[in-house]
Amino acid sequence: MRRRAFAMTAAAGAIALGLSACGDGDSEAGGGAEGEAGEGHLAELQESGTITVGINGEEPYSFLDDSGEPTGATIAIHEAVFAEMGIDDIEATVVDWDALIPGLNAGRFDAISAGMSILPERCEQADFGVPEIMYTTALMVPEGNPEGLSTLQDLVDTDLTMAAMSGAIEQGYAEDLGIEVSTVGAPEDGLEAVEAGRVDAFALTGISLNALAERNADAAVEVTESFVAEVDGVSQVGAGATVFAPEDDEFREAYNEAYRSVIGSAEDFESIVGEFGFTTAEYPTEDITTEMLCAGELPEAG
Repeated sequence: MRRRAFAMTAAAGAIALGLSACGDGDSEAGGGAEGEAGEGHLAELQESGTITVGINGEEPYSFLDDSGEPTGATIAIHEAVFAEMGIDDIEATVVDWDALIPGLNAGRFDAISAGMSILPERCEQADFGVPEIMYTTALMVPEGNPEGLSTLQDLVDTDLTMAAMSGAIEQGYAEDLGIEVSTVGAPEDGLEAVEAGRVDAFALTGISLNALAERNADAAVEVTESFVAEVDGVSQVGAGATVFAPEDDEFREAYNEAYRSVIGSAEDFESIVGEFGFTTAEYPTEDITTEMLCAGELPEAG
């Protein structure tokens, strides 16, 4: 499969956000699976055989390899699913995290491939496909973990500070918990903030922080055990998905059908994304739906 990448920067909030209902994870596709011809945007993508996805460059979800080609777990998922839809080439546009949805709605790319968490406020701005990757949180802390941190609750009602990626779910957790939080544009910026002593911790998904620590083995940091974040006594069980422009229903529904055809089990999931450190533990359970997460209805942590 041929993959190409284009780098781009975009200021947060520079593009107006459109509003729409959340994606229907249980809708039947109107066409597109197994190469069936679609209409409108879907037909254009199938005819060209190429799709452009927006990414943030966060390992191991979607990033550029040493040769500048897009790779990562969500890219691997999309290689398999889009090929099922008759779209064989993937190009990537790299933007800041909080510019992904604005860029999508402005037509700068066709979908978002970043494992973006399904949240009610995001569902008002764009449409999400079926849940694809389950999430847990972790903290990157100075080597030796001098403050003895293990969860976000350890920072509540203290003078300790935390970094989170701008617009990421961990920023919301910190704000809801009253934790002093500063935002960074990329995971490497969070690591630097911890190592320089500007913050006491950097919060991100556990699998992302472990990958970050592995590729920065000389950094004087370590990563805590992963945990399910808790806000107001509610476990923040969540999942990420592919994101589509509002009202791009046929494309989204065709994608959902193709996804179910290609990735019908936890074993299928691991066979596609296992090389990036994901296991069957990150495969979403059947009780988690897009509609539920868009409505802010969280299942109990398992």
